[in-house]
Amino acid sequence: MRDNLLGKLYANGEVITRQGEIGDCMYVVQRGQVEIILESPDGSETGVAVIKEGDLFGEMAILEKLPRSATARAIGEARVLTVDRRTFLRRVKEDPTLALNIFRSLSQRIRNMNRELEEARKQVRNP
Repeated sequence: MRDNLLGKLYANGEVITRQGEIGDCMYVVQRGQVEIILESPDGSETGVAVIKEGDLFGEMAILEKLPRSATARAIGEARVLTVDRRTFLRRVKEDPTLALNIFRSLSQRIRNMNRELEEARKQVRNP
């Protein structure tokens, strides 16, 4: 294990960010895993993704000032680094490939969602 990590340590099940909150930062998982959950008005939850070490989440808050679209909570113990908008923009100026990597990540997520949507449509058409 690395001892030079700067992020915050979250306990199992601890909420990192909640759906509906206004966000101004993104997060990088330094250690452990984070579950992304959609919360329904009736209180039910649907897990939509598991973010692993080295991956990021919450980047939509850096790109647009809208409420968070999902809740993120730790699976087991997780260390997560917060990156605010100013720091992100400064780092992109220093290394534009950072933005390209985020676009790749977003593109992959959209591709996965499209595949899942198509599978769900097939199940509805052919029960």
